[in-house]
Amino acid sequence: MNRSVSSFRGQLHEIIFEADTRAGKMFDLLLQVSILASVLIVMLDSVASFEQKYGEIFYIAEWVFTLLFSLEYALRLYCIGHPLKYARSFFGVVDLLSILPTYAALFLPGGQYLLSIRILRLLRIFRILKMVKFVGEAEVLMQSLRSSGRKIIVFLLTIFTLVVIFGSVMYLIEGEENGFTSIPRSIYWAVVTMTTVGYGDISPRTDLGQAIAAIIMVFGYGIIAIPTGIVTAELVFKKQITTQSCPECSAYGHDPDAEYCKYCGEEL
Repeated sequence: MNRSVSSFRGQLHEIIFEADTRAGKMFDLLLQVSILASVLIVMLDSVASFEQKYGEIFYIAEWVFTLLFSLEYALRLYCIGHPLKYARSFFGVVDLLSILPTYAALFLPGGQYLLSIRILRLLRIFRILKMVKFVGEAEVLMQSLRSSGRKIIVFLLTIFTLVVIFGSVMYLIEGEENGFTSIPRSIYWAVVTMTTVGYGDISPRTDLGQAIAAIIMVFGYGIIAIPTGIVTAELVFKKQITTQSCPECSAYGHDPDAEYCKYCGEEL
């Protein structure tokens, strides 16, 4: 491979997959803001009053975000040593799921397919899962002595991710006829259910919805115990790791003095 091309791919990999440099941190920040903005648009678009008033703006914004994420996905495949391996990885699949629905809607025209398009659009919520890989403190959660604040942020981001996904799923399953009139309202139900508050103003009617609600309730009891574990973790020695990513397999979690990837053996 041409040396200049190889150097360009290396620099691109450092910006996209790592956060140790100023450019890498800026890229991560812009990407997270874009993800949050795109998810917010999807949620607002499910509210009838907003959709009627700003539907065209939401449509244009959705295509802008789709094109940006498509470019990001293509660049990730370009600068990684084994693009197929990344494409089959968890985050590679998430990246693909975050852009496919918009393109798929182009090939499903006609009123009879509106329900299918709506279902496909809900898959865009998976964009928020891409934020997980940028929270490096998740691996330090049970080890850090002085970063309890960051641990709590990780915990809250995890809860936020789960309630968005659960709320979107229930909105899809139950629908407006059962009180789940929008994604934000469904997320409200997920928060109330997961925290075991249970106001009862919204409740699932279908068998599948009730089964998922039961799982969320049981899961909520386990969530309550996590803050106690966060406080206890302050007594554990903090292990230092870097945000350096392997240029071949894109794996994270290497020690500061690591010279080779502990997953594929490639030189870092």
